[in-house]
Amino acid sequence: MAKHPTAMIEMGVRGMLPKNRLGRAVYRNLYVYAGTEHEQTAQQPKLHTPTR
Repeated sequence: MAKHPTAMIEMGVRGMLPKNRLGRAVYRNLYVYAGTEHEQTAQQPKLHTPTR
């Protein structure tokens, strides 16, 4: 865990995915960070106003 703190999460997620090309494609979208700092941003939904 000291050398690779994210390895346990990655192996657990990979084990739950299907063992085919869809599983590999989904796994490529996984981002695991060690710690609280990361480069990802949250979604910023826009308020939709009705046009009536």
